[in-house]
Amino acid sequence: MNVRQFINKWMILGALAVAGLLIVITALAIGLTSSPQTPGIGFVPADLTVIPAPTGTSSAPPTPTTDPFASPTPPAGVAIGNYVQISGTEGQGLRIRAEPGLDGAFQFLAFDAEVFLVQDGPRDVDGYTWWYLVAPYDETRVGWAAADFLTYIPAP
Repeated sequence: MNVRQFINKWMILGALAVAGLLIVITALAIGLTSSPQTPGIGFVPADLTVIPAPTGTSSAPPTPTTDPFASPTPPAGVAIGNYVQISGTEGQGLRIRAEPGLDGAFQFLAFDAEVFLVQDGPRDVDGYTWWYLVAPYDETRVGWAAADFLTYIPAP
């Protein structure tokens, strides 16, 4: 028996045609029988907001600098008998000291928005103006604070 007589160009073309027909039928069967996939419950497409990077050049006008040799002036309204509020510490708190000056012993940490009554001062030490503060709600919370972090508030 000679196998060569069965392998000719018509046999190969016929086999390729049958294979192609089977592929087309399979593709159609898969496409027609499978249901489209739905997104899961709660799926929400995300919105993307592109924020441009800041440039190196600022359009803000220059801010004046303070003279380091000028005598410090207390903030408006800070005086003996007035109430002040701690501000500008950016959440770090203000160190209240036993004596005016950076070398004064640390008493406690006062936080932004905390209110105190001014009872003594001002004293100019270490380049800061210091005021003696007393917490109106707790007589044990007393000490000296730098005026740069005090804001005058009206009496409660």
